[in-house]
Order: sequence, then C-alpha cells, then structure tokens
Amino acid sequence: MARDVILREVGLRDGLQSVATFVETADKLDWIRREAAAGVAEIEVTSYVPPKLLPQFVDAEAVTTESLRIPGLTVAALVPNSRGAQRGLELGVHKINFVMSVSETHNMKNVRRSREESLADFRNMAGLARAQPEATRPVLCGGLATALGCSYEGDVPVADVVRYAVALAEAGADELIIPDTVGYANPALVRRVFKAVLAEVGALPVAAHFHDTRGTGLANLLAALDCGVRAFDASLGGLGGCPFAPGATGNIVMEDAAYMLESMGVDTGIDLAALLEVREVLRRAIPDVTLHGGLARAGLPRGFTPASARLAA
Repeated sequence: MARDVILREVGLRDGLQSVATFVETADKLDWIRREAAAGVAEIEVTSYVPPKLLPQFVDAEAVTTESLRIPGLTVAALVPNSRGAQRGLELGVHKINFVMSVSETHNMKNVRRSREESLADFRNMAGLARAQPEATRPVLCGGLATALGCSYEGDVPVADVVRYAVALAEAGADELIIPDTVGYANPALVRRVFKAVLAEVGALPVAAHFHDTRGTGLANLLAALDCGVRAFDASLGGLGGCPFAPGATGNIVMEDAAYMLESMGVDTGIDLAALLEVREVLRRAIPDVTLHGGLARAGLPRGFTPASARLAA
C-alpha cells in the first residue's frame, strides 16, 4: 500500500518493557494481528534480551514466529548486542533495531558498556547481517537513544549525535532512528538535530522516535516531518518509557498521531476506527495500566474524511 508516512508500532516492546504484569502471548499476538489488520505496516514485536533482565519478553521467539505469518507486516525487534542480532537472524525477523546511546552515562546504565564498545559491536552485527543471503537479509537499523537530551547528562551536543549517526551509517546501517528517549525535545531542537543528521548521512533513511513526557511529542513529529522524515515510532495508548532513564514516560499516542496526520491530508494507510478498537486488547490484558489518547476520549469528528479518500475524490 502506498502511503505518505509510516507509523510504526513500538508498544509491544517499548510499551511493555516497563509493565510489571506479564501480558500473555495470545494477547500480544491478538494486538499485533488486529493492528496489522487496521493498516499498521510495521510493528516492533519484542526485544531479544535475557528474560532475567526483562521477563516480559520471555516469549520473544513465539511472538516473532507467529508475527512473521501475518501477510504484509514488517516484523521488527530490538536488540542490544550481537547476541540478540544473531537470535533475530535465526528467527528470520524482517528488521533488526539496534540501540546505543549518545549519552555515555545512559549507555552505561542501559547496556553496561561504553559508546565505542557499542559501536564496535554494531560493526560486528553488520557483518553478520551481510553474511546472510540477500533475499533473507534483514534491514539493520541503528538507533541513537538520548539524541535529544538525557536525564543523566542534560543537553546532548548536536555534534555528538551527528558523529555517532555517521559512524553507524559507515558501519553498515540501512536506516537510522533518532529518539527523544526522555521527552526533552522541542520543535526547534528537533529541526536542528534532524537537519544536521540528514545533511551528513545522504540518502540513508532516518526515522524518529518521540516521547510525550512533557507534552511536545506531536509538535516534535511535525517538526521532523517538515525536515523530510517519513517514518515515526508511536505506541497504542501512549505506552512506553525506558526503565533505565529516570522520568521517562510514554511514547506519542499512535491513534492521535495517525489522526493528526490523516486530518492534515497525510496518508498513513491506517483505519482509525479499527485502530481504536485494538485498545480493547490492552484494557483486557493490562487493566491496571493507564491508556492515553485524545482521539479515544473524544472520538472522530463529524464528517471526518481520511486522507486516502480525499486523494481519491
């Protein structure tokens, strides 16, 4: 399906990693299947980390295997290191999302190693991916957590973001992800950082990952959109937050982001009514967790027309 912007669901990973209640595998798969049917084209379904660190992902293999059976869905998974990447290669995941932090302190807290050690591991990961047959080789994404601010170090120099973005690109990344891990960003900062990165990495796709910790998430999305970014992470109900970043709260709400873009005439390929219905899975599976979202509260406005219908008229 042709669409102007890709909204990528990260709630299965970023959303659930901080939820203490284990969400049953069947509920995770129900969420994935129903959201894919609503038109969400890419879902980060899990993380390949040791279950003792994050028990929520003890079923990573089952979730990945079943998700790969869904026609047309790009199945992604987060990995912190080469061991996780190897697991993703063995399972046949479509996209491997690697994450390191621009902030040295956060990188040590999150993955317990220096930035240079993470970068060296990514080079090894890229070698593993290149060794795969081209037909089954996954897309390898390099993510730069805390690129727009760190709850340990505060402001993060734009020059550092650019340096590590270029390093990941040179190491073999097929795509980059620039996250506002703790919701420090504002639209002016987003424009500075994304313009600087885009100017240095050429045609390499650059995606954005915003948190709405301080209420600027959708404004930041628009700022990145103005810079030419066309892929954005979001989470159903606004779930999310890094457990190793004090003060981090949820991602931008998938439903609200899709509504905003569609109301602007930007085609996301998502059926908003069907997407809102997927929230029932979360209400059932994690009834004690607050779900956010203005669209869910107010509903679609009278006479709302999705972008695809406007373009066809």
